[in-house]
Amino acid sequence: MEYRKIKDEDDSDIESSLKGKSHSVASSNVALGGGSNERTNWKRKGVVTCALTILTSSQSILIVWSKRAGKYEYSVTTANFLVETLKCALSLLALTRIWRNDGVTDDNRLSTTYDEVKVFPIPAALYLFKNLLQYYIFAYVDAPGYQILKNLNIISTGVLYRIILKRKLSEIQWAGFILLCCGCTTAQLNSNSDRVLQTSLPGWIMAIVMALLSGFAGVYTEAIIKKRPSRNINVQNFWLYVFGMAFNAVAIVIQDFDAVANKGFFHGYSFITVLMILNHALSGIAVSMVMKYADNIVKVVYSTSVAMLLTAVVSVFLFNFHLSLAFFLGSTVVSVSVYLHSAGKLR
Repeated sequence: MEYRKIKDEDDSDIESSLKGKSHSVASSNVALGGGSNERTNWKRKGVVTCALTILTSSQSILIVWSKRAGKYEYSVTTANFLVETLKCALSLLALTRIWRNDGVTDDNRLSTTYDEVKVFPIPAALYLFKNLLQYYIFAYVDAPGYQILKNLNIISTGVLYRIILKRKLSEIQWAGFILLCCGCTTAQLNSNSDRVLQTSLPGWIMAIVMALLSGFAGVYTEAIIKKRPSRNINVQNFWLYVFGMAFNAVAIVIQDFDAVANKGFFHGYSFITVLMILNHALSGIAVSMVMKYADNIVKVVYSTSVAMLLTAVVSVFLFNFHLSLAFFLGSTVVSVSVYLHSAGKLR
């Protein structure tokens, strides 16, 4: 009896030990699974952030590189039209995949009403003028300078957020705006000439107009999207790009009809031109992916700051750009101001 009692106690100890081991193994498996998911998310964030950084930094470089003897041999209106067409096709492709997996619903169907679609021509027209100015500004500014001045749209966007969407800006954000202006000016200082700033007055005017157009179009588009938040973003993008194609077609007729009719739609196109069109179309996709898988600070701060540096370094080798101390200091101030604007959002 005593032997059986001891044996039963030993068996129960073994059984409880095995249960404890199995429980610890299961817990470790869960921990490993969580770690694996976390590593996957970090990899995904890294990939989309690097993609956005490369696309952002190469945008101005490809535009300047596509010029021959200081001018565009191709029609910039046809290039813009192809960008909008490619964006529209990518949105339609994304919708096709959604329809295949989830079916067609009221929120992802293309059919719409006049009241919903009538608001898209306004941002489409604004983006048309902004994108056209993007080509002509390079007659007054180099690629690194453009990358710096492009950050002025943060100021216009913030002010228009306050006016149109009635969103308050924090004191840190207003300080970031002042720093941004100082950084843009510092980066444009020219010590090798009688002219104080590298960029002439027409270049500054075009940069400010582009910032206003981009800011107003962005705020207006966000207001449209948030008016019906359940609506699939690809549907809204599709209709925005359809109107963009229509307006660019009108621009081709008004500005380049004779050239396109006599020389052809793709006259003057090169491999660099094709890369530039792909870059412009994919940049919007990369932004949406960063907003989905990363966060706004990653999109605004790291990609913008690194893009400014990459653009400057590449321009040194491609276009003999002089990397001055003023440009380096101005870029640093701009990066800090962009961070303050993003981190200083009112909670």
